Amino acid sequence: MPLATLLIAWAVLVALLGINVLLAYLPIGGAHDFVPIGIAVTQAFIIMTIFMKLRGRPSLKWIFAGAGFFWLMILLGLSSTDYVTRAAWPL
Repeated sequence: MPLATLLIAWAVLVALLGINVLLAYLPIGGAHDFVPIGIAVTQAFIIMTIFMKLRGRPSLKWIFAGAGFFWLMILLGLSSTDYVTRAAWPL
């Protein structure tokens, strides 16, 4: 992979990180829940396509990347279930 591609991907990831940190301090209302998630999905897509080299035809590495994503969704789902069902959570 060319060095220029890697540097551009890194610069985009750092810029998205800066936007995410900036948004943490801005009062953007109801979009505060969805905009950072969209930025995180974009960052994950860049990491998967550029750094994990998942571009191209389907192969065995797609299966392992999908399995890792599947387990991550289980982890996030169970964690959010625990968070939502707590009755005495301090505000």
